[in-house]
Amino acid sequence: MRKRLMFITAGVAAAAIALAGCASGDAEPGSTDAAGGSTPAFEVAKDVTIEGSPTFDKISSAGKVRIGVKEDQPGLGYLDAATGERTGFDIQIATWIAASLGVPADKIDFTAIPSANRESALVNGDIDLYVGTYSITDKRKTQIDFAGPYFETGQGLLVAKDNTDIASEADLAGKTVCSVTGSTPLQNINDNFPDTKTVPFDTYSQCVDALHDNKVDAVTTDQAILLGYASLPDSGLKVVGKPFTTELYGVGLPKGDDALRHFVNQMFTDGGATWTKIYDATLGASGTKVGQPKVDDY
Repeated sequence: MRKRLMFITAGVAAAAIALAGCASGDAEPGSTDAAGGSTPAFEVAKDVTIEGSPTFDKISSAGKVRIGVKEDQPGLGYLDAATGERTGFDIQIATWIAASLGVPADKIDFTAIPSANRESALVNGDIDLYVGTYSITDKRKTQIDFAGPYFETGQGLLVAKDNTDIASEADLAGKTVCSVTGSTPLQNINDNFPDTKTVPFDTYSQCVDALHDNKVDAVTTDQAILLGYASLPDSGLKVVGKPFTTELYGVGLPKGDDALRHFVNQMFTDGGATWTKIYDATLGASGTKVGQPKVDDY
């Protein structure tokens, strides 16, 4: 029997691990993931300085960091409504960044930002940085900057398990596909699949609900996100075909804060072991194995 996401509290299983960060400081305790596994613990850096970073100056003055995230993406960025706990790969990447900046986990203000509002949230100063399946594009770089990339994936398709009509993007003609407003996957379908109808929503969970209700034939976004939904208990869903784009996830930062961008990029460059442990504890629990992409410190 299919269950809507709001009733599902178990996400992708996480491996039981704990890790120490590269910086010196007090270790943050690990937490329990949605399926009962342990998520990583990080050491909080001491006496951090980033010369020329107005964003870091604001973080230091406030004693906390404001991070925009997703909260409806199992395995990546997920909020358990019952417990209030956030889990997933992106959440752990964000917590690692915060610890490297000297900010403990209890001083992170996570804010769910819809895809269409990410640039404006950074431009308006509503958040200090954004970590949430945020594809690096030239258009977005006119308004904000990116650190990374820290993950590579590609656009895929999620359909009902009993769907035999859609096996890949070649079968989308005449079909109705859902994705989120302002996302690159939605734009790709609109630009390159003229015979396919698109339905936009603010969140992927709304798209998944529409798929369960037979209001759309497929949900499209990055395959990493879709695998998380398909792996939920009693999802009744499957991922079909192979990725048909390349998406590089970056950390969204205020435009012109080169000092902070270089800092985060150096953290990613030096922290390969930490990145791998974060992946293994979240997305890697699905059985997939990927490597950390090369950082582009442009």
